[in-house]
Order: sequence, then structure tokens, then C-alpha cells
Amino acid sequence: MQSVIIGILAVACAILLIDLISLEWGLRRGKRQMEEQMRGSSTTRLTVPCPNGAAEELFQTINELLELRQAEEAEYRRKEQDLRRQIADASHDLRTPLTSILGYLQLLEEDGLSPAKRAEYLQIIRSRATTLQTLITSFYDLSRIEGGQWQMERELVDLGRELGDQLAMAYEQLAGQGIGVEVSIQEGLPPVWGDRNGVVRVLSNLLTNAYKHGSDYLAVRAWVEEGQVVTTFSNGAKGMTAEDAFYVFDRFYTADRTRSGQNTGLGMAIVKALVEQMGHQVSAELRDEVFTVTVRWTCR
Repeated sequence: MQSVIIGILAVACAILLIDLISLEWGLRRGKRQMEEQMRGSSTTRLTVPCPNGAAEELFQTINELLELRQAEEAEYRRKEQDLRRQIADASHDLRTPLTSILGYLQLLEEDGLSPAKRAEYLQIIRSRATTLQTLITSFYDLSRIEGGQWQMERELVDLGRELGDQLAMAYEQLAGQGIGVEVSIQEGLPPVWGDRNGVVRVLSNLLTNAYKHGSDYLAVRAWVEEGQVVTTFSNGAKGMTAEDAFYVFDRFYTADRTRSGQNTGLGMAIVKALVEQMGHQVSAELRDEVFTVTVRWTCR
């Protein structure tokens, strides 16, 4: 009987020893896999070569932590690439009007320049300087909005009145571009919830985009639908593509368009950022050469 017990204990010890050896080998293997992942030479999940509940739970937790680390690294690289691209785009967009200003300043230094030419060059310099100022302000404002530094004061805003005021201020510029304006604003629009300065900036940017880049006409409509105030800004958009409309709120895409003489699109990026931070929705579509931006404002 004693020999049987001793035999059973020996077998149990042997099994335990094998399990310990297997566990040690598995942990060493896991350590090597972790080192490879840390060096970026492997993305293989850690595995336990032999069944072991505790080790499997440990390796599962380690795998989750490693996956989280990889996701954070990927997000960091994406943000770094976006930052580099943003800096490159900003540099290009600011350099373009600045180069023009410096060029015309050199022309002003020429001997024998007529008063008419001098006045012409000065007007061009003023125009380029205004463009430069607008770009700098837009870059600054967009960074503040996206960084959560734009001070939002929540209040009920009379959207109908603000829209009417912005249309009145933009009328001269629209008429100067030969753009006919059609306005349809439902009477008695309920107030919308948001930041008044933010609402005004959104409306102003949408109208500015229409008279700078639209053609033929501008149709502005506002009405109540399913508890929301819906505003649409539609203008002729000859030459615009479906891809342009899809990426219209993406400053990086439109900044690339700047290289072909188009607008930076920062105004539309600001529109999207402000509308969403105020809790509303904005979308854009192109249909039959008509570009329409729709904003759905939440009431109360």
C-alpha cells in the first residue's frame, strides 16, 4: 500500500514538474513575443502552448494591453502626419499672398512708375494683405474651435433675424458678383439653441462661400421640420465634382485644391466644427450642378 501511495505521489510530482516546465517555457516564449512586439517586428498575439487557465487569462490581459498600445501608437502616428500636413498646407497658403505682396512692393520701387500703375499695385497689395489676414484669422479660429478654446455661450438664438441680417450685409457682394438671390424664410421660426457668435459665423461663412465660389444664383431657405429649423444654401456650381462636394468640409483636401488656384476651404471647415460643437448637423450635396449645404438646427 505504501509503495502504491509513493508511486502515485511520484507520478503527481512528475506531472506537476512537467506543467511547471511547460509554463516556464510558455512564459519565456511569451516574453520573446512581447519583445518582438515592442520592437515592432511582430504583431502576433501571445499564446500559451499548453492548457493553463491562469496563464491563458494572464496572456489575454497582456494581449489586450498590447493591442491598446498598438492602437495608441497608430493614432499618434496619424495625428503626427495630420499635423505635418497641416503645417505644410498652412505654410503654402500663407506664402502665396505674401510672395505676391513682396513682388508688387518691388515693382513700386521702379523708377518712372506712373501714378495709375502705382495706384493699381497698391490696390493689389491691399487685396493680398486682406487675404493673408483672413487666412491667419481662419487658421487661428479653427485651431481654437478644434482645441475646445472657443468660448461657447449657450442661449436661444433668433435664427431668422440673424439670417436676415447676414443676407442684408452680403447683398452688395452678391450683387457685385452678378449672383441673383432667392430667399424663402418661414415666418415665426422658433429660436435655436447655440452660441450666437457661432451661429453668426456659420451663416456668414456659408454666404461668403456662395458668393466667392458659386455662380448664377443663390437660394437660401429656412423652415421648420420635425422639431428642427432647417436652413439650406444652394448655388450654381459649374465645374464642381461629386468628390469636391464630399470633401468640402475637409480642410486638407481643399488645401490641396489651393495649389490649383482654389480656396483653402477653411471657412467650410469652421462651419462644420462650429455646427457640431453647438450640437447641430451639417451636410453637403451636389446635384445637377447645384451645390447645397444643409444645416439642421435643434430648437430649445
